[in-house]
Amino acid sequence: MSSIHVCSLAKVPETVRSTGAKRLVTLINQDTPFKRPKQIARDRHLFVGISDITGPADGHILPAPNHVEALLTFVSLWDLKHPIVIHCFAGVSRSTAAAFITACALNPKLSELEIAQAIRRYSPTATPNSRLVALADEKLGREGRMIAAIASIGKGQECYEGIPFSLRLG
Repeated sequence: MSSIHVCSLAKVPETVRSTGAKRLVTLINQDTPFKRPKQIARDRHLFVGISDITGPADGHILPAPNHVEALLTFVSLWDLKHPIVIHCFAGVSRSTAAAFITACALNPKLSELEIAQAIRRYSPTATPNSRLVALADEKLGREGRMIAAIASIGKGQECYEGIPFSLRLG
């Protein structure tokens, strides 16, 4: 099995290079400039243009079911031969939620709580976006277990940029 690497926008090039990742998930505001690293083929890059919010806000894109469905479809096509990098602007909220969602989707028998606790162990700054988690919980039929698991680890340490981390699958 492979691994999920989580980082900020600023650390994408070095993370892709150092991990040998061949797939990339970008979760940033629609208008944030981003250049896909050359090591990532266009068809192996998912761009999800959403704001880091949990409720409606003027001028922002609220995470919606179609965003979670796009993520789940994209990661379901991952062959697990090479790592995947998931990032957002700071590497704190949207990316950590997407990593949690990916790990839950690809490890349906693993406890949501174990995955959430692993995220907290590896990243004291992680604060997964609760709206993305709730949407995924519903889509994956987890009956509130994903929501409860993330609530149990609480808010991460305040920071400008999250501490990069990885989760091994399997």
